[in-house]
Formats: sequence, structure tokens, C-alpha cells
Amino acid sequence: MKMKKLVTGFLVGAIGLSLVTGCGNDKPAVSDNEIVEETKEIEYTLLWSDEFDGDTLDSSIWNMEQRAPGWTNSELQEYTNSPDNIYLEDGCLVIKAIETEVNGQPYYTSGKVTTLNNQEFTYGRVEVRAKVPEGQGLWPAIWMMPHEGRYGQWPKCGEIDIMEILGNEPNVSYSTIHYGEPHAQQQGKMVLEEGSFASDFHIFVVEWEPGEMRFYTDDVLVLTVNDWFTGSGGKEVAYPAPFDQPFYLQLNLAVGGTWPGNPDETTDFTNAEFVIDYVRVYQQAEYDTNVTKPEKVYREALEDGNYIYNGDLSSEEDYGDMENWSFFTANGGEGSAETKDGAIAVSISNTGSVDYSIQLVQASLPVLTGHTYRVSFDARADEARDFNFAVTGPNEGYIRYLQDTKVNVDSDWQTYTYEFTVSDKDDNNGRVEFNMGNASDATVYITNVRYEDITE
Repeated sequence: MKMKKLVTGFLVGAIGLSLVTGCGNDKPAVSDNEIVEETKEIEYTLLWSDEFDGDTLDSSIWNMEQRAPGWTNSELQEYTNSPDNIYLEDGCLVIKAIETEVNGQPYYTSGKVTTLNNQEFTYGRVEVRAKVPEGQGLWPAIWMMPHEGRYGQWPKCGEIDIMEILGNEPNVSYSTIHYGEPHAQQQGKMVLEEGSFASDFHIFVVEWEPGEMRFYTDDVLVLTVNDWFTGSGGKEVAYPAPFDQPFYLQLNLAVGGTWPGNPDETTDFTNAEFVIDYVRVYQQAEYDTNVTKPEKVYREALEDGNYIYNGDLSSEEDYGDMENWSFFTANGGEGSAETKDGAIAVSISNTGSVDYSIQLVQASLPVLTGHTYRVSFDARADEARDFNFAVTGPNEGYIRYLQDTKVNVDSDWQTYTYEFTVSDKDDNNGRVEFNMGNASDATVYITNVRYEDITE
């Protein structure tokens, strides 16, 4: 195995971008590369890699995990070691999902490979160049789990998801960590403005250090995390647990499940292939493991006591920049948000299958134990309809600080007011959620949103 060094800037990937379709001779070489940034430089040495240039899968690196259908997440596939599901072709690893029929019912097989017991490591840079399949119910993933699970079962043991993509939304890539007792997670995503992760190869990276993880998609930083926790025996374990133990790598293509939903008549299994060009794992010469959890930074209220920024829509708003107001679609939802006559107008062309298929949020809100908050807003719609409203903790397993509440609106403006008292741990990333999916497609208008601490 060749030992190569690379020096990378803190905010960029190291080997550069290559989105050319193809494997083999088209792949970027493993080579020395230096990128100079204004921030600190990080020097890595190649720990191990697989370029998939041979005829058979390297068994000194990879295992082919076999599992029955329904083993986890209500997934439909059987994971096999069949060469029909896992094979090398043209310098790439191909994991293929296949639809057959058993007892008159659809039956799915697919592949999953892991480095369990072969290549396990603590800290480093993982870089994978891959192309995913497109289609409802297909769920490719690049992820990591600990072998020993020294802090207990999932999620206390920790999970690092470098990339997950839902086949019905092939232009969206998710990067996530799971941890805690109770379950918590932090997630970032990239949405391609043109093309999809199914049409070309893309590069997915995590840089994992004591006390911090950075996730990149095509050299774009999509998530930085440095605040997590876990528990054992009902007590919290010292930071940076659980992400201070050996993890192993997994590549798989699931079919169906609780997140993507099941395949339907539109799913094309002739092209249901997760194609991996290479896997490269780097490490620094040494790591400083003497780290402490950063103190939480809380948003300051505006002069009038409101923690919602631009709640009256008096300023221009970009609903896709993750600043102040953000608009999302998921699970088949289609729509848009715009500022219109001093309000947020949410137009809906497809309501999707769940309430958060059409979602308007503002995050970074303080949620402090023992404090009481009042949240209020004005709303109307083009015609009578309802939607769900909540105050949640996306970094705390989407806990509901204010439970999902059905809001009935009609064509006249009305003011809605709710109060709640916090009994859970402090959170600096609470968020208000307006979930308008899986209901009417009537346009909703929202303004004068306020979030106030009314603790006496």
C-alpha cells in the first residue's frame, strides 16, 4: 500500500473535485497535494485505500454482510454475498439492488460491505467518490459504526453518516451524526441546483478529530459538529465520548425503509446501482485528545424581546440560505416560499406524504430548562385548511418542546399564541416549524412571528 501525504486547508477538501462520469482511468490519483488557506493547514498520511482495480473484492479490507429482510429500519432487502449484488467492474465497486418475486410478492436483494475487524480506526479523513442510483425507495449510504460499542447500544455508541441519499430526491445529500441518551442527532445537507448525485460521480468526505467533525460534499463544507454527548447507566460520559473509539466503514444500498419509503411502479431496478470509484482513509501523525466540550452560544433577543429574526418580513429574505427563515421540501413535497406583502407566502404544487413535506422553519432559538416561552404568529390561507406547528430540537432527536399543534386557518388573518415551559436539557438550537405537507395545497401566508422568554 502506497503511503502518501496530503496537506489540506481547514475548509476545503484535499484532492480536488472530479465529477466526470466513470471509473478506472478517470479517477483522481492518490497524490501529494497542498491547498493553502487562511485557516490552519492539516497534514494527512494515507492509512489505507481501495481503488477497486482488481477482479475481486479485497477480503483483507471488506466483508460482505448478510442480513434477512426487515433486519433494521423496516427495510425490504435481503443483503447477500451474491456476485449479482456485489461485484467489481471497470475499476469500481458496484452494489446492485435487484427486484425478483417470491410467493407472488416483490422480493429485493442488495449488497452491504463493511471493514469490520479488518480496517477500524479512530480519527482521520475518509474520502469516497461515488455515484448513486435514482428511484423511489432506494437508499445508498456511506457510514461508520463502532465495533466495541463501549458506551452501550445505539444510539449511545454513536454513528457517523458520511452520506445518505434518498433515491426519490437524488439532488440532496445528507451528512449526520447520531449519539446520546436520549437519542440526538445533527445533520447537514447539500442540495444541487443542477444535475443530481445519480448523474455523475461526487466526492463525500468526513474529517474526524477529537472534539470536531467536518463533513464535505464536493469540497463544500456542509456540516461542522463539536457538541455531542452520550450516556451509560443513566449518567453522561465524559466528552468526547462516544466519538473517541475505533469505528469501521460501511457501504450499502438499502431498499425501502422508514425514511425513504418503499419502491413503487416508477422505480427502475435495471439501473439500481450504487457505484463506488474509490475509498481513501487518511490520518494525521498525532491527535491532541485533551479536548473539552465548547460552551453553548445562545442567540440574543432583539430590542423588543423577540428571538425571531425578520419575524415581520420587513427585510429581504433568502429562503434557501439557512439564515433566519428556511424553506424545505421532502417526501414528494413540491413548493416554494417568497416574501409577499409583508408576509411569507408558501405555495404548494405537491403536498407530499408527510406533514414536513412542506416545511418553513427558523432555528437557533434558545430553549432553557425551567424557562417559559410564548410563541405567536399571524396566518391565513387562500382557502380554509390546516397545518401543524411545533417548537422542536433538531439536534436533540427532534424532541418537541411545544407539541405538534394543528392550526386551522381561512382567508382572514388570525393571530395564534402558544406557551410552553421547558423541562428538558438546555438547547441553543430550538426551532419553530410550520409543517404544511400532506394536506391542502392552498397557499399559506405567515407574518409577525414572535418567540419570547416570559419567565417570571
